[in-house]
Amino acid sequence: MTEHPSRVAIVTGAGRGIGAAVAKRLATDGFAVGLLDLDEAGVKQGAEAIVAEGGKAVGVALDVVDAAQVEAAVTRVAEELGAPTVLINNAGITRDNLLFKMTEQDWDSVLGVHLKGSFLMTREVQKYQTQEKWGRIVNLSSTSALGNRGQVNYSAAKAGMQGFTKTLAIELGKFNVTANAIAPGFIATDMTAATAERLGMSFEDFKAAAASQIPVQRVGTPDDIANLTSFLVSDGAGFISGQVIYVAGGPKD
Repeated sequence: MTEHPSRVAIVTGAGRGIGAAVAKRLATDGFAVGLLDLDEAGVKQGAEAIVAEGGKAVGVALDVVDAAQVEAAVTRVAEELGAPTVLINNAGITRDNLLFKMTEQDWDSVLGVHLKGSFLMTREVQKYQTQEKWGRIVNLSSTSALGNRGQVNYSAAKAGMQGFTKTLAIELGKFNVTANAIAPGFIATDMTAATAERLGMSFEDFKAAAASQIPVQRVGTPDDIANLTSFLVSDGAGFISGQVIYVAGGPKD
């Protein structure tokens, strides 16, 4: 764990699933990692596992839509680990429903966590990135950005993440900060398991049905996203910015 001994990464939504896998991979790559999530037990457990493997990490509980909590969390990471120059905006929720059944709270909650949360986190972390004249931002979008029945709120949020990413790339490029988005397809996580349960299907049947529609004939795993994240935050990816990369086992528009 010596590739980036002085670099610090923050991963939101790191209590489980994709976020936990990304945090673990970045620690393996040599980053000190701040794991942030509403799930305090999850991020503390994740941080302890990284430390047990010889890495540096801290788990911090926060609500990403609360500006004061965001500022306090980022400050704590900076004080305990060093200036954070890598940010993975992964925190997200779903409140799926058809448009005519969707409540204002369903809409506001999903747009708030994805978009406001990413805005607040990025605004805070860019202070360190611009000062250090180096940084990497990776935002989690989704194939749902292309449209998905029953997810008008989630689709709007994930499409918004793409525009957010492209503008960050334009504004922050002169500081040697890149911004890219990863748009996963079907990834086997607790979130997709919950969708299967809501639909009255077993998770195995749900995954098999999804895999049959994917060219590589399997669903994705959190490690598939972690692997790409690892590259995008590396020095080798310094000329890649403002891109949306679909990780879905086949082509997407």
